[in-house]
Amino acid sequence: MTKLNIAVHGAAGRMGQRLVAIASVTEDIDVLAALEHADHPNLGQDAGTLSGVGPIGVPLTASLAAETNALIDFSVPDAVALITATCVEKKLPLVVATTGLTETQQEQLRAAAVKIPIVWAPSMSLAVNLVMKLSQIAGEALKDHPTGADVEIIERHHRYKEDAPSGTALRFGQIIAQAMGQTGERHGREGRSGQRPHGEIGYHAIRVGDNPGEHTIVFGLLGETIELRVTATSRDCYAHGALMAARFVVQQPPGLYDMNNVLGL
Repeated sequence: MTKLNIAVHGAAGRMGQRLVAIASVTEDIDVLAALEHADHPNLGQDAGTLSGVGPIGVPLTASLAAETNALIDFSVPDAVALITATCVEKKLPLVVATTGLTETQQEQLRAAAVKIPIVWAPSMSLAVNLVMKLSQIAGEALKDHPTGADVEIIERHHRYKEDAPSGTALRFGQIIAQAMGQTGERHGREGRSGQRPHGEIGYHAIRVGDNPGEHTIVFGLLGETIELRVTATSRDCYAHGALMAARFVVQQPPGLYDMNNVLGL
């Protein structure tokens, strides 16, 4: 069996640790590099030990020296541009799972995708991406509903998440707006907000405990309601999805791909 050799960027973070742990026991994957920022206090420590699976012989480093087939990024928005430039320089396929990117950072990814293959998605979860497809189908079916359909998106994440709404929630909204034509957004409601206009999507972000991710898409009609709900019970689903994306991206020419491409949706 030919193994896929990967580098993990953000390897000491919550998601990076789970990715290292799962990849280290995945038959067709080898972790050859674990990266963090230059001031990280755990530099030099074994990435497997940090992730709780025991030593794997890969120290946490600030630069990429190992020869790998692909790099998976679970870091922070400000770190994405630098690691993307490294991947372009090394002609290294890239999977970007970091959320909360600015428009400038997104444009940098699009520019890099001219030179290397990149999978970029707000969620690496198989279930989330399937529900996104179902949301698109629902939106297209309800676009011309005679009483109109109100769309609200409710998301829950752990207390440590820094961006709100989640990148996944915003992507749900983009998909539905493309299908139904909404042009407005409302983030929460307070006071006398007035009658709800049909042309907006409402977002509600909840931050509680250690919740790894939960999204509910509500299509409210007069007399009936449709809810699509997807819940993660652990971060492992995102790690497995990222590994699927890595297997996919190494076989692609330069270009920008998403999880629909990975899953063949």
